[in-house]
Amino acid sequence: MYHTIKAILFMALCLVTHSGFAESEGLYTSRSLSLELASKAVDGAIKACRKKGYSVTVAVVDRGGNVTALLRDRFAGPHTIETAIRKAWTANSFRQSTSVLAGLLKEGRIPNQVQHNPGALLVGGGLVITAQGGTLGGIGVSGAPPGSSERDSIDGACAEAGLEAIWEDLELAD
Repeated sequence: MYHTIKAILFMALCLVTHSGFAESEGLYTSRSLSLELASKAVDGAIKACRKKGYSVTVAVVDRGGNVTALLRDRFAGPHTIETAIRKAWTANSFRQSTSVLAGLLKEGRIPNQVQHNPGALLVGGGLVITAQGGTLGGIGVSGAPPGSSERDSIDGACAEAGLEAIWEDLELAD
């Protein structure tokens, strides 16, 4: 009887150990924003800029840099579409707000080559979307005039409002 219990425990231990190795070597799970949350963030940013009197375009990208939601307000210029996407992509890719990146570039604290990375745009208005310790994507806003500095951009303030619109949803997500 003792040997049978010992054998069963040994087999159970092997199964648990083996399944842990298989999981760590092959697949992993990651979180992503739903279309509903991405749209809610876009809507929050658009509304914030409208309150300030600006028509903008807002883009949300997932952690892979793919556009999840994009909305151009009626009077936003056609150039704002690509600009908003690039700001969102840059914030997500570098895991840092575009205004901080622009400041670091200006101060010479990051290599000049960073600004020449295809798709990157180091001007204020792009923020990283994070929740529960992980990166979910980025949000980018384009169309408002620049603020007094890159770190004080109006686009950035509107992007922040977009994040605030989904903050509670992100914090409550399982």
